[in-house]
Order: sequence, then C-alpha cells, then structure tokens
Amino acid sequence: MSELTPSRLWMKRAAFVLLVLTILFFHLLPLQTATGGLIWPDLILTFALAWSVRRPQYVPAVLLAGMFLLTDLLLQRPPGLWAVLALIACERIKLQSRSLRDASLATELASVTAWIVGIGLAYRIVLAILMVDMPPIGPALIQIAVTVAAYPLVMGITHAFMGVRKATPNDIGGKGARS
Repeated sequence: MSELTPSRLWMKRAAFVLLVLTILFFHLLPLQTATGGLIWPDLILTFALAWSVRRPQYVPAVLLAGMFLLTDLLLQRPPGLWAVLALIACERIKLQSRSLRDASLATELASVTAWIVGIGLAYRIVLAILMVDMPPIGPALIQIAVTVAAYPLVMGITHAFMGVRKATPNDIGGKGARS
C-alpha cells in the first residue's frame, strides 16, 4: 500500500508546473522559421488529461486553470477560452477516473479522444460565433489528430518516466480517502 504524503503530493504538483513551463519554453523558441512546417500536438493538454486520469489529486483545478491560462497568454490565443474548455475536459475526466482506472486502454483512449475532439470543435465554434479571426480549419484538424495520436506516447512517458500511475484500489489519498 503506497501512502500519498503531503510532500509527495506537492512534489508532483511542482513537477507538473515544471513540465508545463518546459513545454512552453520549447514551444516559444524560434526553432521553425519557415511557414508550412510540422504541426505539433498540444502536449500540455495531453499531459493534463493523462495526469487527470491517473492521479487527479496531482492536478487540482486551480493549478490546471493557472497553467492553461498562462498557456493562452503566452501563445497569444484568446485569453481564457482554451483554458476553460481544457479545464472542463480535465475535470470531467477526473470524475471518470475511477471507472477509467479499471477500464481497458482502448476505453481510456476513446474517452480522451472524445474530449480532445470536443475541445477542438467547441473552440472553433465559439470563435466563429464571436466572429474572431481563425486559422484555417485544415491545420486545426491536423493538430487535433496529432494530439490524439500523441496521447498513447504521453501515457507511456507519464507511467514509465514520471511515476504517475493509475491508482489501485488499495492506494490511500492525501486526506485518508480512497483515491
């Protein structure tokens, strides 16, 4: 039985913040100077979803909201829109985490895929309703597909290298409740 101590909980939360800041750092570097290059997955969203499925207590809503809002501001997206949609997805995935804990990999992937596609489409719909200039639909759809394709790799990295594994029924949460 592995007990979740407060120091371990805060170390994992700090590790998530460091992970997001590292991804943002590399995203902001001018590595791609020509137009029409590669379309990268939204790694921040995939890691947030993977951590939300595996250990919801590591990524509380306030932490996720702050990191997603920071991402919106630094990537010059409409502030708060992507953050709210991603936060809703992560919180709904957290509610499903108990059932996904015992489910197969395909079930988890299907659930996360539905949320990634839903976020991408809802984002475009809200931007269209508000008549905000949007990038072309083609690259947006490719990014959704690449993000979905990257999720299994992110799951593996999260499990193998970061030690964020699905909770077992015997694991005890930080306040004594079963996680």
